[in-house]
Amino acid sequence: MSKAASIRNAHFLGTKIRNLRKRNNLTMDDLSSRCVKVDAESAPSVSYLSMIERGKRHPSEHMLSVIAEVFQKDVAWFLDNVPEEAAIVPDKGSRGGITGMTLEPGFLFSKEILQNAIPEMLSQTGVSGRQFAHLLIRAHQENNQNHFPELERAAENIGKKQMPLSVDALMDICKQMGMSVKWFTRLPASATATMTLRDTAVVRSYFHAPSTIYVNKLMQEQPARLKYDLALYIGHKVLHEGDGVKSLMTTGPGVDESVRDISVDLNRSSALNAQDIVHAWRDFECSFFAGALLCPKVPFRRLLEQRAHDISVASMVDVTTSTVMRRMTVVSPYPHWHYFDAYPPGRLHAVYRGNGIPLPWGNMRMVQDPCQHWAVFRMIHTDTTESSAQISVLDVGSEPRIYCCESVKVDDLSGCGHVLCAGIDVNPALTAQGADAVAVAQSLKDACIANGGSVAIPENIKNDLRQIGKLLNIAWLSRGIEKDARLICPRSGACPRSPSCHISAA
Repeated sequence: MSKAASIRNAHFLGTKIRNLRKRNNLTMDDLSSRCVKVDAESAPSVSYLSMIERGKRHPSEHMLSVIAEVFQKDVAWFLDNVPEEAAIVPDKGSRGGITGMTLEPGFLFSKEILQNAIPEMLSQTGVSGRQFAHLLIRAHQENNQNHFPELERAAENIGKKQMPLSVDALMDICKQMGMSVKWFTRLPASATATMTLRDTAVVRSYFHAPSTIYVNKLMQEQPARLKYDLALYIGHKVLHEGDGVKSLMTTGPGVDESVRDISVDLNRSSALNAQDIVHAWRDFECSFFAGALLCPKVPFRRLLEQRAHDISVASMVDVTTSTVMRRMTVVSPYPHWHYFDAYPPGRLHAVYRGNGIPLPWGNMRMVQDPCQHWAVFRMIHTDTTESSAQISVLDVGSEPRIYCCESVKVDDLSGCGHVLCAGIDVNPALTAQGADAVAVAQSLKDACIANGGSVAIPENIKNDLRQIGKLLNIAWLSRGIEKDARLICPRSGACPRSPSCHISAA
């Protein structure tokens, strides 16, 4: 082979590796780490990967086989001397979340008109101002795919990217910031002077300006929860200078999403006021800060890589499973995640949909016809404490999509069981591998329908999903494909099964 041909082939190979890496949202550090897991001795360093991608170096045969293993491609695919196909050119794509709509005619959606119309809309629909504020924040989260670098940096400046942080370390940070911690067994009346707490609520902690954290003594036996609350108030001190605008932290059944882990005012009105927005936004900021402080992005991302996104890493860093699942959606190089926190009999308390998945139920009020085949619904009605993976097929718009989730049932501080669920949209990963994702999903959907709604995954689809599990380094995806895939829907009245659940239930 001539020198010119060799340079040209190295350029094509490097371009393919770079585009495939970007297509899968991996940094060069991520790819190098993945290669180390396959074969530490033959794995390329970050600097060597950079030279390969720029066509300055040509990997050895074994090194290329390691890279090929990470991307679940044949070595020959990298060496076919064909310029990069359009199918794997990095796709900018959408920012995730629920698809919006064009607001036309535009003059009807002016700031002044909306300010006048929103209170009336909330009043007629029974939506509280706080609930509406949380919907706005959730839309902001999903549009940004949960990436808030300024909050990450603020947490890293305080925690110095240390992981794990002990309770004592967090207490020391509180002390350094001039905050003291006091314990209570009964909530002082002064803490709830302006509100009424539901009988089922347990107050975990609250902040008294300018620098006192009050914590329920029950939390002394719950270090992971205690760490989260301390981290949250550290965030309040850092981000808001510890002023008085901070909600109570409460836990218990019957608390809807808008007041989950915050104070519950039973006399809420549908009026939207400045305090609603401030409280809701600060609750979100402090919660995000707490997760970033306890699970700093770089070390936590590396831990997830080492443990293949196993949710058991929560015990390794002594944080709650909820914290781990929420942080997965932030630090994973794969952006198409969702997260649900569901309480019985069927109410969502926390929602994140960076992949745009529809809701299994309404999260402001219960629905009458939930699909019982969603993993969160099935897990709510079991007594198991083991996590469970599920492959699901769901029509989103006019297209079927494949989702995989990991769900686990846990108890909150009040002893109420609820289900945490983290999942991914598999279709974008299939597309990145050059597969026709819609055709694969349709094939699996047809197989489910032909088998009454659930089916052992056909071997050819199982192979595709197994490759995706290895590529994304998500162990529970690989576990999920060993079980039957389930056909799910947003509501039973739109059941795609044959016979439909709605008809059979009637």
